[in-house]
Amino acid sequence: MPPSDLPTSHPRYLSLLTRERIVAGVERGVTSLHGLIAHGRGEAFDYLLGERTHPFAARAISAAAAALRAARHPVISVNGNACALAAPDLVALAHATGAKLEVNLFHTSPARELAIRDMLLECGAPSVLLPSKTHAIAHIDHNRKWVHPEGIFLADVVCVPLEDGDRCQALVDNGKVVITIDLNPLSRTARSAHITIVDNLTRCLPLLVAAARQPDPTDPSPWNNLAALAEAEQAIRRPLPPNPIP
Repeated sequence: MPPSDLPTSHPRYLSLLTRERIVAGVERGVTSLHGLIAHGRGEAFDYLLGERTHPFAARAISAAAAALRAARHPVISVNGNACALAAPDLVALAHATGAKLEVNLFHTSPARELAIRDMLLECGAPSVLLPSKTHAIAHIDHNRKWVHPEGIFLADVVCVPLEDGDRCQALVDNGKVVITIDLNPLSRTARSAHITIVDNLTRCLPLLVAAARQPDPTDPSPWNNLAALAEAEQAIRRPLPPNPIP
């Protein structure tokens, strides 16, 4: 069902629209088929969170905005799912923070890298960096170690939405301050990052852009990521409301 055929009155309209964006990303060559599985897993956690932005996520958004604005060399790492779901917001975040956009994929191919670059350029990005075969980060063995010499390789702060846990940890081990967006507070990614926004990417990115556009983003330091993750886990474990069906 194309997005234009989705009735806005449908109780799952936003969820269905998001799924269609992922499917369109696959058809365009931006998203891998494996990304469909990852998206479904994240959507399940969003159900448990009540599909809303909680206070712990709002505080993480403030911390992330402050960290990106204070960075000397911020970079936003973009994979296929993030691009398919939120390319305009990723470009807006780059503009708001002065961050560079860099493509980095697990299931990679030159065609997918170029497809993601082209989609970001269409959304207004002035430039998009691609991985280089001359520069790599340490502590990771597969192809995601390859980075651009003027991007992630030099970055002090890296925003990595929808990230793989091993690469998130590798970025931390390479001395980067890592910000991630992850609906699962128990994941390796969420627990490895310095700042984890436990929220839906499409819901929190506009809030992050707005926070980064403030003249002086508020930094609720010292930031305690494990405490925020514990709050998120508690929200997931809360008792379910009574069944409304008589």
